[in-house]
Amino acid sequence: MATTKRKRRRRSRGRRNAAPMLAVLVLAVLILAGIMFAFLYEKYSPSKERMSWNTYFEVTTGDEAAVILNDQMMDFKAKIIDGEPYVTTDTLYDYLNSRFYWDSQENLLLYTTPTELITASVGSNTYTVAKQSYTEDYTPVKVDGDTAYVALKYIQKYTGIQYELMTDEVNRVNIKTKFGTAETATVKKNGNVRYRAGIKSPILTDVAKGDILYVLEEKEDVGDWTKVRTSNGFIGYIRNKYLGQKGEETTESNYTEPEYTNISKDYTINMAWHQVTNADANSKVLETIANTKGLTTISPTWFFLKDDDGNIDSLASQTYVNYCHQNNIEVWALVEDITHKDSITDKEILSRTSSRQRLVSNLIAKAIEFDLDGINIDFEYINEESAKGYVEFLRELSIMCRLNGIILSVDNYRPAGHNRFYNRAEQGVVADYLIIMGYDEHYAGSEEAGSVASINWVREGIEETLKEVPAEKVINAVPFYTRLWEERPKTAEELAQESDTDDYVPNVVSSKAYGMDAIDKILATNGAEKSWDETTGQYYAEYVSDGKTYKVWLEEEESIALKAALIKEYNLAGISAWKLGFERQDIWDTILKYVN
Repeated sequence: MATTKRKRRRRSRGRRNAAPMLAVLVLAVLILAGIMFAFLYEKYSPSKERMSWNTYFEVTTGDEAAVILNDQMMDFKAKIIDGEPYVTTDTLYDYLNSRFYWDSQENLLLYTTPTELITASVGSNTYTVAKQSYTEDYTPVKVDGDTAYVALKYIQKYTGIQYELMTDEVNRVNIKTKFGTAETATVKKNGNVRYRAGIKSPILTDVAKGDILYVLEEKEDVGDWTKVRTSNGFIGYIRNKYLGQKGEETTESNYTEPEYTNISKDYTINMAWHQVTNADANSKVLETIANTKGLTTISPTWFFLKDDDGNIDSLASQTYVNYCHQNNIEVWALVEDITHKDSITDKEILSRTSSRQRLVSNLIAKAIEFDLDGINIDFEYINEESAKGYVEFLRELSIMCRLNGIILSVDNYRPAGHNRFYNRAEQGVVADYLIIMGYDEHYAGSEEAGSVASINWVREGIEETLKEVPAEKVINAVPFYTRLWEERPKTAEELAQESDTDDYVPNVVSSKAYGMDAIDKILATNGAEKSWDETTGQYYAEYVSDGKTYKVWLEEEESIALKAALIKEYNLAGISAWKLGFERQDIWDTILKYVN
């Protein structure tokens, strides 16, 4: 009996010892469950953190405004002046309307339409359209230090833009320059738009049931999130479960772009340049055109930029014009920046409104005085610094040409990365014709001998130009000349002077330009034989004389025929040639096969 009681006591003590252990185990499980719950809650519960509006819009001062342009947050800011949003002239040019021109030297903002020049002066609420003055209740252009600001309200007068200024908490302006149909979504229950696609991303703004959001394209996979823009200017992400009915919203610009009218001939232009270096050369015009056939247009080199104030030298001749008109040949007088290049600066002439407009006035006055049919611009020393002023010059000149029925043509290098600033696209809008100088593939300063105009090089120049300019405005120019290249071995002294880093060039290369008959005589004298080069589309010849090697890629009937054929192939406006006097008479029969 005593033994049984002892066993019961031992069992009781065992149960009493197990109870604390069980409690500890339960507590451990509860703690672990709590940790897991906290972890899962932290991982899967939406963050309530909010990004401040100043942080999101990156606005630091009271007169600054964030810019949302075509549903994209921009890294530049607008400026609020007297309650109106302004942007810098750089922003205006780069993003809104590149046809505005800011003259920082004379503090003028200009805009051209097809027939009018519009001018706004810094600090004035009056601007002029042609000679008519208009007044606004704001100032179109203001300057702060070296930075000029333009009112969006003024820009809107001449640009297809819509904008909305929002000033609650943080200044921001939503600008639209692209119009059409946008996808929308209606919010079906209250929610948040977040900075990134994820519940842990900070909240940008709240949205309520019934709000309209603008659905934006997202290149990356963001799962069950959608990129949106809110009506108050935030661009972020919202979970799809908050979105209801999809829809569309169509917007249209309330600005009508003016139509640029141009003079367009109803025939294929057959043009050539006539190099006139002095007044006496004008007297040879009858002899010059008598050697041509089917010539529709002649461009004498008559006008020369003289100084940085927009004045010109002139070799124009009324007798010359009369002779040409009597032979049904139009005269497009050329103006160039080459003759006085050492004493003039294109940027000085073209960037200042006073000198630029003096140049325009001088050219138009000469065109009217001598009854010219057209003006041909041949500015070959334009660089990136003078490019904007150059294009503005063409715009302003085109206005006066358009008002006076004068044809405006512009000579251009073959398109390349280093001359993109010539802005052929804008030239193609304001000018009547754009002429490709389809030669100088290899030129006087080239370090190696080569063709002046190989066929594929010419073809590529046309194709690149047509990416920016309509074919009916494009004239391709061909060379009536070729270059005879001379190669002589470098002397030991010349080789010794070269740096180890220089590319090894064994020969000294030079060249001289010759007309068609002149080069044939040289080849005949030296017994050189010609062979057809399929790659360049030209006859090639070489010979050795006095230890020097002479090479030439010829321009003659067959090579010119290949180039002239491109006029029809690409439906171009015509052909031109540099220069009269270099050709032989038979070449005109070749050209006429392709321009009639």
